[in-house]
Amino acid sequence: MYNLEICKEFYEGKKVLVTGHTGFKGSWLCRILLLAGAEVTGYALEPPTDPSLFRTVGLEDHVRSVIGDVRDLTHLKETFADTQPEIVFHLAAQPIVRESYRDPVTTYETNVMGTVHVLECVRQTPSVRSLLNVTTDKVYDNQEWEYGYRETDRLDGYDPYSNSKSCSELVTHSYRRSFFTDNRCAVSTARAGNVIGGGDFAADRILPDCVRAMAAEKEIIVRNPYSVRPFQHVLEPLFAYLMIARKQAEDRSFENTYNVGPDEIDCVTTGELADLFCRSWGEGARWVNRHDGGPHEAGFLKLDCSRLKRTFGWKPVWHIETAVAKTVEWSKAYLAGEDMLAYMDRQIREYGW
Repeated sequence: MYNLEICKEFYEGKKVLVTGHTGFKGSWLCRILLLAGAEVTGYALEPPTDPSLFRTVGLEDHVRSVIGDVRDLTHLKETFADTQPEIVFHLAAQPIVRESYRDPVTTYETNVMGTVHVLECVRQTPSVRSLLNVTTDKVYDNQEWEYGYRETDRLDGYDPYSNSKSCSELVTHSYRRSFFTDNRCAVSTARAGNVIGGGDFAADRILPDCVRAMAAEKEIIVRNPYSVRPFQHVLEPLFAYLMIARKQAEDRSFENTYNVGPDEIDCVTTGELADLFCRSWGEGARWVNRHDGGPHEAGFLKLDCSRLKRTFGWKPVWHIETAVAKTVEWSKAYLAGEDMLAYMDRQIREYGW
């Protein structure tokens, strides 16, 4: 069993630094850590969207929020020196595939050199006991095979975003072998599938596009309805990250690379995900297939998560239907003007395996 109460046993009173805390996943992670009693410092750019989850739930009032760029090594070092964190979660990234085609240089600078800078700060900060670098399922050389990719499969992401994350993995592995063999700090990476959940306002993501269409009373446009992705609710990987960071801090034999994704039955096409959304939303929601001739994106991608399951006894909890329903519930509450911090807290407390 792993849930908020179990998290408290380890994280209460711990100093935790989260890069990318103003983003969608970073905001959810910070809130879990706050509810677990951690002292949370975030380091990131201003929220990447307007509106943003970070500002919607008022997280700037609850965490020590440092606005900065992971490409700025000097400022990042100052933040580590001031914070003296024990646990570091590295989520800061340029995370959008289409944006990586528009601006590959910034994507590589952020995702590769940003990782180098975080690792260098950890190397120079003796207080850090555990670092988790969060990458993506797209790091693999995707041959669009039927089987799920394993952690031992070849890395070589296709587009600049995916490739930069492959490079981030390699950088992390090099630093771990070169500088973290003294048992002072454990270092792992986590490769997560596509996440969904309330408060994602990003462009070019299927469920945020669906919610925006409903808010505007328009039909939903789906660009690639036949592409298969390992969709999961955002709380699934976040609780896995918290578990990995804890376990390796307590016992360095747990440091490794881990896939974090849904079970086989929950790897659905984008069109099937849109169907689930429309059924859950109701009110005559419908979608149309309208390919816009955009850049290459993988058509088929699955993960083999047996290492995570075997090592920790981990298992997904909210299958795809529930994940979509929770996203719809949060989104409808947001559009109705409800207290979204309370709604967020309720969903966090409901989750556990």
